[in-house]
Amino acid sequence: MAELAVEVRDLVKLYGPVRALDGVSFEVERGEIFGLVGPNGAGKTTTLRIVATLIKPTSGVVRVFGHDVVSEADEVRKLISYLPEEAGAYRLLTGREYLEFMARVYGAPPSVVEEGIRISGLGDAIYKQVRTYSRGMKRRLLVARALMVRPRLAILDEPTSGLDVAHAMYVRNVIKEYSREHGVTVLLSSHNMLEIEYLCDRVALIDRGRIVEVGVPRELIERYGAENLEEVFLKVVGR
Repeated sequence: MAELAVEVRDLVKLYGPVRALDGVSFEVERGEIFGLVGPNGAGKTTTLRIVATLIKPTSGVVRVFGHDVVSEADEVRKLISYLPEEAGAYRLLTGREYLEFMARVYGAPPSVVEEGIRISGLGDAIYKQVRTYSRGMKRRLLVARALMVRPRLAILDEPTSGLDVAHAMYVRNVIKEYSREHGVTVLLSSHNMLEIEYLCDRVALIDRGRIVEVGVPRELIERYGAENLEEVFLKVVGR
């Protein structure tokens, strides 16, 4: 059996009396683009932050390439990059300077900066200060930062949230092409069902802290006699 990129078993996260995650289980295969999809507050970000070793689960087991995210957090961090939904970049640095700085943070060779510039597709704007960038340009820079180091696992929280159609399409294509070209496993979240349907090999539909369905987008749509993933979700949760 091939080594799994991510293994999540019976994951529970409590915030006081609030059960943010209630027995979440799923697996992500190596080289796969796997999406967590559901409404705001469903538990997507909490799950990603646990996988990224940023918060600890109340109970359950999460492994990244065989390493436990709690007891072997340092090993996990060597294998991943994480892009939060509300990530920012240093406004007074140029795009290139920001990528150079992040390469040093990751302990990566300077050559990855040129890769990041290519991924961003920002052209001459890479030499301008980040404070001059539109939201879409910033997001392209941040996605480039996450991918340029070729992590074994890229964790992306709502990577196209708030972007116009052109920038969102660019980011989606970059993620898909880079994963295919370099074998980077991607775990991402989105509330955009159409985006997930286009981008992901498999998806987990999550609602109120529970996984309600897992599968290949097209197969789920056919199984439920639906037009799209959003309709599948509504049928599954009974809304």
